[in-house]
Amino acid sequence: MSDPLAGLLGLLALLGLMALRVPIGLAMLLVGAGGYIALRGADPLLAHLKTATFPAFADYSLSVIPLFLLMGEFATRAGLSRALFRAANLWLGRARGGTAMAAVGACAGFGAICGSSLATAATMGRVALPEMRRFGYAPSLATGALAAGGTLGILIPPSIVLVLYALIAEQNIATLFVAALLPAGLAVLLHLAAIAVLVRLRPGEAPPAVESEAEDRWAALAGTWPAAGIFALVVGGLYAGWFTPTEAAAVGALATGALAWSRGHMGWRGLADCLTGTAVTTGMVFLILLGADLLNVFLALTGLPRDAAAWAEGSALPALAILIGMLAVYLLLGCIMDSLSMILVTVPIFLPVVLGLDFGLSPDETALWFGILALIVVEVGLITPPVGLNVFVIHGLARDVPLTAVYRGVLPFLAADLVRVALLLAFPAITLVLVRLLQ
Repeated sequence: MSDPLAGLLGLLALLGLMALRVPIGLAMLLVGAGGYIALRGADPLLAHLKTATFPAFADYSLSVIPLFLLMGEFATRAGLSRALFRAANLWLGRARGGTAMAAVGACAGFGAICGSSLATAATMGRVALPEMRRFGYAPSLATGALAAGGTLGILIPPSIVLVLYALIAEQNIATLFVAALLPAGLAVLLHLAAIAVLVRLRPGEAPPAVESEAEDRWAALAGTWPAAGIFALVVGGLYAGWFTPTEAAAVGALATGALAWSRGHMGWRGLADCLTGTAVTTGMVFLILLGADLLNVFLALTGLPRDAAAWAEGSALPALAILIGMLAVYLLLGCIMDSLSMILVTVPIFLPVVLGLDFGLSPDETALWFGILALIVVEVGLITPPVGLNVFVIHGLARDVPLTAVYRGVLPFLAADLVRVALLLAFPAITLVLVRLLQ
């Protein structure tokens, strides 16, 4: 059996283990270790684990992960989600479908602090879903808006998956954050447009607009200043060169923790819960990192990434067609894998292929552009039937709503996301213009 064939069989074995509900980190660890032993033997595997594991996890750059996770835990404890939703609802609720638009806007705002799509969907679902039910929104629109809104978090700094992609692709974290800003803003606008079009075509999906007093709107907006201030401090300080990414994460965690404490939402028990939640999630992430590292070493031994890159360069297919095929693979994988695992497994295979294609961009610009496209499609997979992890999160909060209704509710947002991908494919400058301006 040839080495590349062994690599393909390893990937099939990985999919089979995931289908059997084996945790993704453990599945990658088993396939990587088994493949390594099959190709080189057990002693070389043990030697690799002895010499490579500690240096990989002692990397200072990885310290940004638990700090941003802790920042998200503190943000949830501080009650920022309620303030963001209240302000968005008062400002957008004057239009039909405004509360659903407010839920999307609040998801974007909370994602800027939390950085986790699943956590954003779960947190905002608890806040916004009861309000939309009270106003009489159709269950499909209410749940669909929240499931789709949760996906906005992956592109809004600080995003854990953005950080990991930057580390894997050897790109500057701050530069990748800049590249993500316009695509993230475009996502919010297209999701709001999807709601506006839907309620115009089917007015029964949402109640009539509700007027609010100007002073109430301004007061609610003033209540969002802590979230806006923390975002500006973390991201602005990062771009201004005041902080490294790790320092920015530490400052953000300290600021959100102090805010939660000052509001009386976090005592010693709450602090212990936040630290425990951060430790559990960090452990999960690092297990996935270990599994991905071993899997990628196995794939490198098979030569599969090298052969894939050589095939792409020698094929007669247009570069754009190959890239679209990769994005389609991400869309399919999103039905069975979480975004973090997809990025860790596929980027070492796909990125060399993409960098070998001619898109009229420099290698660094190609890596940034591909990363943003991949992250978008990865998140689209979180709301794509027949699985979609965000859909299950929201369905868990609204058990009385049939799962088919939730899937029906996300369809307009899926269409909006596909429009966004098409625009970014056609116009790479949308992703790269801010990066070029800051160079």
